[in-house]
Amino acid sequence: MASSTSFDELLNTKQKKLAFFQNLVLVAVADRHLDKQESDFLVTIGRRLNLSEEDTRPIADNLSLLSFIIPEDGLQRTMELQTLVMMVVQDGKIEDREYNLCLDYARRIGYSKEILDDFIKQLNNQ
Repeated sequence: MASSTSFDELLNTKQKKLAFFQNLVLVAVADRHLDKQESDFLVTIGRRLNLSEEDTRPIADNLSLLSFIIPEDGLQRTMELQTLVMMVVQDGKIEDREYNLCLDYARRIGYSKEILDDFIKQLNNQ
């Protein structure tokens, strides 16, 4: 994931933080199951972003209506893809639906399947 300073610089508004968190939640629930590692990861990221339960409740309450929010900044896009992959590998297995959502995001930001697979390989080995 991006360094602490760049993380804060990239996600410098509440709107950007909520959009980023929404993207993470969408990937986390892609397999229709939120396990403890994924839940803990979301809580950690939510705290890191200083988001309250009140801030994130609309995301949880409207999951079926939500889709990815693609950031404008290239560095933020890359950081988000890396973090989405980190979410996917939390439970030690990558479900097809999770992978396909990450692939959709990667393609929407101009990255190939090979780049996504490389991120997965790198982050899965940490």
